[in-house]
Amino acid sequence: MQRGDGARIVLVSRAGCHLCDEGREVVRRVAQETGATWSEVDVDADPEMLRRWSDRVPVVLVDGTERDFGRLDAGRIAGALQGRRWWRRR
Repeated sequence: MQRGDGARIVLVSRAGCHLCDEGREVVRRVAQETGATWSEVDVDADPEMLRRWSDRVPVVLVDGTERDFGRLDAGRIAGALQGRRWWRRR
């Protein structure tokens, strides 16, 4: 499974996804503000990622751990970069 070439933030997305387009801007802004590296991977390019996250894109991984999905929250991603625990949304 791809993880984004060692980047701290990995955005799992797909082409034609409006939430992914919005999420990309959130991730770009957080990375710029924090100095974190980021990359983007296509959920449809890897069978395991497709099985895990197809219905939830965009998904953000921070240091290899899922931290947010759907409508991405900049504060949640920035907090994960600082080591804050992630609490699942209800």
